[in-house]
Amino acid sequence: MLIRVDSELSDELSGAFPHLVARTHPPSTTLTGELTDQEELQGVLNLLNSLGIGVVEVVTIPD
Repeated sequence: MLIRVDSELSDELSGAFPHLVARTHPPSTTLTGELTDQEELQGVLNLLNSLGIGVVEVVTIPD
């Protein structure tokens, strides 16, 4: 799974997603990793939203 957000995440904010790898591409950040199900994805999206971080795209990466 790849989630692109519209801001650069600090190390502290990236730490809120320990199961995802954050890569900064100014002015955005991509979070990649395995999410077990739709519920886990929704949890990540809800947390990003509660932090005021806009999601630009969500892409499923084939195995």
